[in-house]
Amino acid sequence: MQSKAAVLWGPHTPWSVEETELDAPRFGEVRVKLAASGLCHSDDHFVKGDIPCGYPIIGGHEGAGVVEEVGPGVKRIKEGDAVVLAFMPACGHCRWCASGKSMLCDYGAIIMDGLPISDQQPRVHARGEGLRQVSMLGTFAPYVVVNEDSCVKVDDDTPLEYAALVGCGVTTGYGAAVKQAKVEPGDTVVVVGTGGVGSSAVQGARIAGAEVIVAVDPFEYRREQAKVVGATHAVASMAEATPLVTELTRGVMADKTILTASLMTGDMLMPLMLLTRKGGRACLTSTANPNITNADVVLADVIFSQKEIVGNVYGGCNPHADIPRILSLYRRGLLKLDELVSKTYALEQVNEGYDDLLNGRIMRGLISYS
Repeated sequence: MQSKAAVLWGPHTPWSVEETELDAPRFGEVRVKLAASGLCHSDDHFVKGDIPCGYPIIGGHEGAGVVEEVGPGVKRIKEGDAVVLAFMPACGHCRWCASGKSMLCDYGAIIMDGLPISDQQPRVHARGEGLRQVSMLGTFAPYVVVNEDSCVKVDDDTPLEYAALVGCGVTTGYGAAVKQAKVEPGDTVVVVGTGGVGSSAVQGARIAGAEVIVAVDPFEYRREQAKVVGATHAVASMAEATPLVTELTRGVMADKTILTASLMTGDMLMPLMLLTRKGGRACLTSTANPNITNADVVLADVIFSQKEIVGNVYGGCNPHADIPRILSLYRRGLLKLDELVSKTYALEQVNEGYDDLLNGRIMRGLISYS
């Protein structure tokens, strides 16, 4: 079928909206008509070359919509089902899925390749070339053909435009606080970087019962929005956070720190760990260039203060179990999704959306296909 998509033809080039030809779903695949796609900062890393991938590639890995066509061999999904697309598919039978760690599914080794699970042959074509799809999704397109292992069935009355955000950023941030940092009632928490992921970490900390939540972001708009979703204090840098947290905790420092800056560099670790109390835990949620092999840290501080450093993929969440739970929090008014969306764009405005995102004018943008 004929469609369109925002395509990245190579690094350091803008997104180009192209007319595309979309193949029918093959074995184990479905075609989904999307309601919306989130504008996640991670897709800009493909533009900058921070994250290696193949080109040309359709951007976008946050989406939700309705299944329009089902290919042969599909068992869990039927036409008409409402689904959220998970940026990390779950095979269900590798060691990690079988032990309840589907966010570490072996499919993770191939998602950045951007080609279908079953045969690594592109399903979308433009200018006579096959196109890859970010996370094997490519949600910068109103229609996608994806494997059923990437689809999480949700209630039919789910507000799908906002549910798109749960496919990556919201789940990653919420889980960073609740599952990886393990925020507890009464904790003091510092969240560094309050875009879509960081603001969701703020919410996770609030829902988990944190008493003090310090949001750190260089952009004033995001600092103010972080307060809307649960931050009790907001400052522009970790340097500013240090005397504030010292005062608030009488020198104990934060129980949990969460780094959700879009791209982590080696010089960020030391100030984060110095904000973390003895016996505290720091959760690293940012992406990082794989070529970076060194980070600054006071080893004696980490060792003899018995501090913990933990990584984070998908918030430590199992998408098929946790995405419905997170949407339930939204329905009950505990998790704010509407407030995360600062502006809605047409697909043709994708470059404008990223300009707004990178310059701190929005917390999260949404491409609407309605």
